[in-house]
Amino acid sequence: MINGIDRGPSRCDGHRSITLPEWKSHDVPLLRAPREFVTELHRRHLPQPDTTVVAVLNAEHRVVASASFGVRPQFSDGWDHRNALLGHLRRVTPHDLKRRNPSRTAVLLRCREGGPDWTEQDGAWMWALRAAAELHGLRCGSYLTLTPAGWQSLGDGRRGRNPHSGSWTLGPIHTVTELPPRVPRGAPEAPEARQPVAPVTSLNAVRALEGTHDDRTVRRTAAR
Repeated sequence: MINGIDRGPSRCDGHRSITLPEWKSHDVPLLRAPREFVTELHRRHLPQPDTTVVAVLNAEHRVVASASFGVRPQFSDGWDHRNALLGHLRRVTPHDLKRRNPSRTAVLLRCREGGPDWTEQDGAWMWALRAAAELHGLRCGSYLTLTPAGWQSLGDGRRGRNPHSGSWTLGPIHTVTELPPRVPRGAPEAPEARQPVAPVTSLNAVRALEGTHDDRTVRRTAAR
């Protein structure tokens, strides 16, 4: 960053990744109730594999803002991840750059396939979380993963089996909420449940009907 303007990555940035021992040495503030936190984020976003959820906690460790998004496979550098995180943070919450000491914390939940152990991609996301939090005036919080084995807070060893990376399939299917409730077989149908069905008329039938009324002017409008 030069004169407050982000000029992009430079050679001085080095390897934009953080190893697990380095992450532990950064003294990241611990979540008070990680299981409840992960469950709340999962209920809000139902993340699928390759989905990232960034959340902002206030001083009472309550979620005040969150966003979930996917990242294109070709983006694997910490710099790209940082830009994605920063962009979503700016959309969901104002920055705290004017505060002398940050009072809110940014936390990252990464849903992915594979084992629960640290990977190089986790290191790139850790680097991105620290950089994005600093640029938005936030503290850098915990980094959690959601894998087939369950959830895990990398660096402090706290983990659980549920939710996991496949738990999104157990969530509500919003695409069928318009369907009527299921009626048991053999039960009489309620009169109010019967809705009139509009007749279906083909375009050829309509044109034939228009041809029989030559003395009438028909106005055609394009259906939007």
